[in-house]
Amino acid sequence: MRRLLLGLVLLVVGFFGVQAAKLPANELVIASWNIQHLGQSSKKDYQALGKIGAKFDFIAVQEVMNIEGIEAFKAALETATGEPWQAMYSHLIGRSTYKEMYAFVWRESAVEYLDGAVVYLDPGDLFAREPYSARFRNLKSGQAFAASTVHIIYGKLIGERVAELEELASYWGFLEEIYENTPVMLMGDFNMPPRHKGWQTLKDLGVAPLLVESMGATTLSTHEGKYANLYDNIWLRPNSLAVGEVGIVKFPQLLGLTHKQARSSVSDHAPIYMHLLKP
Repeated sequence: MRRLLLGLVLLVVGFFGVQAAKLPANELVIASWNIQHLGQSSKKDYQALGKIGAKFDFIAVQEVMNIEGIEAFKAALETATGEPWQAMYSHLIGRSTYKEMYAFVWRESAVEYLDGAVVYLDPGDLFAREPYSARFRNLKSGQAFAASTVHIIYGKLIGERVAELEELASYWGFLEEIYENTPVMLMGDFNMPPRHKGWQTLKDLGVAPLLVESMGATTLSTHEGKYANLYDNIWLRPNSLAVGEVGIVKFPQLLGLTHKQARSSVSDHAPIYMHLLKP
């Protein structure tokens, strides 16, 4: 198996530019994206969402507000790529009147759903929005993988976020138990940079983030051209999967949008991605 290359990062060049068509046929591009309040606003630019999402083969989506939103995103992906996509999603999740859905969307030609779609039961009721996961197969290599996605609470106090981050260690154990002998990826908006001490319980299990602060940030600042925080990430066991390029798609400059326009019509988060190589 090829070694996990944590040091390789591609920030909106090469693959996401004119070189997109030259991506090796055996590489699967997996992404995670908080698409701010997807389905809630009539201002959402689905054509723009489709153009960015078309660069990927599989996307874990956070902040889905309704079924109509994810179905519209799926339709935009099909329009942008000219090929069929599939989508699956959780029910609305949340302790208060504010609730979100999680979703996975993927190209039919690249990925297939295997089994095990489940919202975590959260026996200690520690997550405001319990994570969602399922097992899939990479049709380019035949390899199975388990994808999980979560949106950690922002909350009024840092301690609320830390409590959920620390509980991710127990959740990781759950994932490795139900998806036995299958590589696991934990993707999402964690509302905390990977250097924070709240991650230590997960790191103690040998799990590591693909993105680190030197690679940049993922949340769009209100200051033009600036990115504020590295909140979005993909966590996995090093060497459990063969990973190539890893990066952040700074989509406003690709679409010719200001940050104000991008935050209003697309999202206040940039998608992150990884190239999954053949073992």
